[in-house]
Amino acid sequence: PGEMSLYYVEHYRTPGVQIRRGVLREDGFVSLKAPYRGGIVRTKAIRFAGSRLVLNYSTSAAGSIRIAIEDAAGQPIRGFGAEECPEIFGDDVNHTVRWKTGPDVSSLAGKPVRLRFEMRDADLYSFRFD
Repeated sequence: PGEMSLYYVEHYRTPGVQIRRGVLREDGFVSLKAPYRGGIVRTKAIRFAGSRLVLNYSTSAAGSIRIAIEDAAGQPIRGFGAEECPEIFGDDVNHTVRWKTGPDVSSLAGKPVRLRFEMRDADLYSFRFD
């Protein structure tokens, strides 16, 4: 769980052929990467179904991610601001984002919203709503 295996052959033209296994994280082909000095990225307006926001991410020991949910015009939605989202750090392929009020975002489902990711020394591989 959380990883994909790739098998390949090494030294195939000589005696002593070896089969090797390479490992990639799930959905780990590409990431949105922020340097240590930090960065912000906003999505365009999206509509979602579900009740929680789930991330696949990795940060350094000093890095972090915070997320705000904004209306379609880019204004923060009360209860879902970046300052209300505890810093997210570590390495997880299935992390449920929480704000001070909890993880439930179902009150925003079906409405146009934008996500604002405030990142520092972090990789964001994917996000989804469940």
